[in-house]
Amino acid sequence: MPSTTTAATDRSEFRHVLLSGTIVGAATAAAVVLFLFASRVLPAGIVSSLVLMIIVLAGGVLAAFLPGFFAAARTVQGVASAAAIGLWGTIVFMAIDIILLRPFKAYPWTWDDISGGSTWWYLPIWWMLGTFLAWMGAIVTAGRAARGGDTAIRSLGIAPVAGGLGLGLGLGLGGVMLMPVAAGAGFALTLVVFALAVLARKG
Repeated sequence: MPSTTTAATDRSEFRHVLLSGTIVGAATAAAVVLFLFASRVLPAGIVSSLVLMIIVLAGGVLAAFLPGFFAAARTVQGVASAAAIGLWGTIVFMAIDIILLRPFKAYPWTWDDISGGSTWWYLPIWWMLGTFLAWMGAIVTAGRAARGGDTAIRSLGIAPVAGGLGLGLGLGLGGVMLMPVAAGAGFALTLVVFALAVLARKG
């Protein structure tokens, strides 16, 4: 049976996926806690919006590219492993969210109010979002590696962060959408565009 691990490429061992996903989930939780802390400490205004936007973009970079880094995504196998790491990361965060953040009333549970007190309607959406970001990030990582480019997270994150900043500042300062929300949408949209470009080149 061939090994699932080769030099510098595609790590898909089950234990590695679980460990890596746990790190991703813990990093996500740390970003959420930092966001909540900043939103409570900073007075409402442009400074608060900018800080929260930066935290959202940093969290997006971790969620999108950390799984691909751990999986050393280079082929379809590595991309699939990164998606699995992203999924497990959302489950780990969900556990932290329910066990720690909810009992301490870390933030108002507006999501629960929408569904009459249940958390289960949005949790599958969270699982899908985390898996999707990891999947797209791994595709971009594999595409960059195939071209012999820099696969460091700081390099991969430049374009999506720029897209997030552009949309966040544009819609946020224009009063169309909350700046952190717009930045997150811009990040995800830019990431998808780059992932589709990779797939188009391979096709």
